[in-house]
Amino acid sequence: MTQNAEHILDHSELFRGDEYQQMLANKKALFENPHDSAEVDRVREWSKTPEYREKNFAREALTVNPAKACQPLGAVFAALGFERTLPFVHGSQGCVAYYRSHLSRHFKEPTSCVSSSMTEDAAVFGGLNNLTDGLANSYNMYKPKMIAVATTCMAEVIGDDLNAFIKTSKEKGSVPADFDVPFAHTPAFVGSHVTGYDNTLKGILEHFWDGKAGTAPKLQRKANNTINFIGGFDGYTVGNMREIKRIFELMGIGYTILADNSDVFDTPTDGEFRMYDGGTTLKDAANAVHAKATISMQQYCTEKTLAFIKGHDQEVVAFNHPLGVSATDDFLMTLSRITNKAIPNALEQERGRLVDAMADSSAHVHGKKFAIYGDPDLCYGVAAFLLELGAEPTHVLSTNGSKAWGQKMQALFASSPFGKNCRAFPGKDLWHMRSLLFTEPVDFLIGNTYGKYLERDTGTPLIRIGFPIFDRHHHHRYPVWGYQGSMNVLVKILDKIFDEIDRKTSSVGKTDYSFDIIR
Repeated sequence: MTQNAEHILDHSELFRGDEYQQMLANKKALFENPHDSAEVDRVREWSKTPEYREKNFAREALTVNPAKACQPLGAVFAALGFERTLPFVHGSQGCVAYYRSHLSRHFKEPTSCVSSSMTEDAAVFGGLNNLTDGLANSYNMYKPKMIAVATTCMAEVIGDDLNAFIKTSKEKGSVPADFDVPFAHTPAFVGSHVTGYDNTLKGILEHFWDGKAGTAPKLQRKANNTINFIGGFDGYTVGNMREIKRIFELMGIGYTILADNSDVFDTPTDGEFRMYDGGTTLKDAANAVHAKATISMQQYCTEKTLAFIKGHDQEVVAFNHPLGVSATDDFLMTLSRITNKAIPNALEQERGRLVDAMADSSAHVHGKKFAIYGDPDLCYGVAAFLLELGAEPTHVLSTNGSKAWGQKMQALFASSPFGKNCRAFPGKDLWHMRSLLFTEPVDFLIGNTYGKYLERDTGTPLIRIGFPIFDRHHHHRYPVWGYQGSMNVLVKILDKIFDEIDRKTSSVGKTDYSFDIIR
């Protein structure tokens, strides 16, 4: 089928043409070694049974569709949050293309990141020359203020020493001796993107606070009344960071956002390309050592970073992606306690509006069963909000969740009567979730874009919350933190509930007695 310049067909239409259908049928018959369709149907139905679920949950040496990404993705995300900082990944070019495309597809913005482009010779002899040349090229071509280096599997397997390599590169003149090149080892074969975020943020703070790898004196802390704020790896960073800044300014709090990438992922189209935009200034990153306290919105994204900060005599407080009334109350009261600032009436009114909205819609959410998957902090925050709404987060699964996270989830369930039949599944993947949805069905599924395959397979309606969201646009521009952010999440959940009610009552003369215009 040829295209017509006057009427270009989208691929969804183009591939339905007779020519393409025949081509696809031939490919399946000749090259895919197809099994008998009846046998395929039999196995498919068996895979929906409790018997298969038992076998599925018994597997140990295989992961099928994990709900996580690898460490360097989080490293790139964290590095982009600093002023004119270029993320530099020491490894193969293909890996870096993945990180850039993954972030660009979610945020609909170009993502700047470079690679040392290691190939076979570097895998044998080491990547020092690649790193040396790469730093020189990056410094001269892209004019950054800082280059933050992370690693991929290849560099980690052969044991490349970033600290030694960066010192050697500076000695060879790749970058000036006093140029900031913090680093973190981020092996992609352990941990996840949240681990990479944590390692990189710790590496950057360590660089500034502990003497810039021996090229400057270690900073001596002189406590002031400001606080540091860390958002963690957050797919809603654009909306959330702006909401958090608004809250701080309403309360009159002096603050430093560490790793603030809200601007670089939301640059305007005005004729100017911004390779760098916004971000925590390098001066503020250094001065953050003097803050009174550091608050993290995501505990499991910042475990090493908070331990490092605590070692510099700061109070540290970690939340779990706080959503809803109680969690936001806790966040604001913690801010008030640390800073001695009162919670303003404007925020109290926002709280009342959220409570009012929840009461208005409680009949539609109460008693509904949900399955949730994603990063550990996000899962905890969403589950807590659902319990507050009177819903049941029946299955909560986090591939990068630890056993300690699972225990914390179970304690959350035990704190509410709606958590009686709810379970957490740390370390499990989306193929495990498939078994859960078939054997213990729920009303709705909450997760990222990849859940659309579970929606198609199991018939469980998907509510898109998390990272990445590829097949819907601009969700990242709206906050999910604070009372107003919680309102956005409530509306998102309710919209899907009402869409499903309409879908199930739209058959004319059969079910449309409930196809109402008022809900």
